[in-house]
Amino acid sequence: MVQAYTQETGQSGDAPQWTDSRFGRLRDRLRHSRGIWRRGLVLAAFAVLLALIMVFHADIPNRVGNLGSLLETFLPWLGVFLPVLLVLGLVRRSAIALLALVLPVTVWLNLFGGLMFSDKSGGDGDLTVVTHNVNADNSDPVTTAKDVAASGAQVVALEELTTKAVPTYTKALGSTYRYHAVQGTVGVWSKYPLSGTKPVDIKMGWTRALRTTVTAPGGEVAVYVAHLPSVRVKFNAGFTAGQRDASADALGEAIRDEPLDKVVLLGDLNGTMNDRSLAPVTSQMRSAQGAAGDGFGFSWPASFPMARIDQIMVRGVNPVSAWTLQQTGSDHLPVAASVTL
Repeated sequence: MVQAYTQETGQSGDAPQWTDSRFGRLRDRLRHSRGIWRRGLVLAAFAVLLALIMVFHADIPNRVGNLGSLLETFLPWLGVFLPVLLVLGLVRRSAIALLALVLPVTVWLNLFGGLMFSDKSGGDGDLTVVTHNVNADNSDPVTTAKDVAASGAQVVALEELTTKAVPTYTKALGSTYRYHAVQGTVGVWSKYPLSGTKPVDIKMGWTRALRTTVTAPGGEVAVYVAHLPSVRVKFNAGFTAGQRDASADALGEAIRDEPLDKVVLLGDLNGTMNDRSLAPVTSQMRSAQGAAGDGFGFSWPASFPMARIDQIMVRGVNPVSAWTLQQTGSDHLPVAASVTL
């Protein structure tokens, strides 16, 4: 009888001989080929460096051009390098490069996997809020106002209002929102009564923040609307964020001293939750998107969102869902959240 696994050499047995199989050849190549372990050392080193940058991003100094804050603004986008390194490792047929890639993939998933692959939305809350930087150069404020009102929010905050545009927004939103208040270039429109409205000094020389009390069915809520100074990336100066950082300090102090337990912050903070320079604010409030959103919720620029610099943050209330709205005539996307009081 012919043995099923008899080899041409005359060997026979009950178990298959894998020496000439595809698996065996691959095993032998990995065992004996030095090239597959020597190739791609640069790729492996880059993968390890990428992992270290993500792990220790908070330790990258801001002393030179605010490099740390710039990196943290776009930190999730470091994940773009992962498929690039994978393809290069396969092209180079480098075992060490592919093995090293496990490090940054693990770190990135640990940092952002929860945002990327889970929907934390818990349904409807007691109060829905929207914030939108409407853009001072918006050519169609009426349509922008209608789009925001269509969200169904009970409270809407607008930033970058111009003196000329305020009456237009007030008229367009008036049929939906009975109460409103404007301070400088920021405003709030509400279906519930407002009281105690006042400007908040964020050290800019003109008013770009306010505080008001919204008397909702679930209780009184202190609502802050803020538009922190813009930041720029300059070749000779790096990430110019000094004025924004000083304003974040002032805003953080105002929120710290707020007497009401329930606080909601709406606005364009020109920074992400990862940016350490916003710690005076972010350390004492929760991000609605981080707690109850689906995905990253990037809001800027509207044409190709790359960062979430428009924030809804809370203290003393529970966010149950958060999302971005469709593009309007602005260069920012509106962002929304529903909270329980």
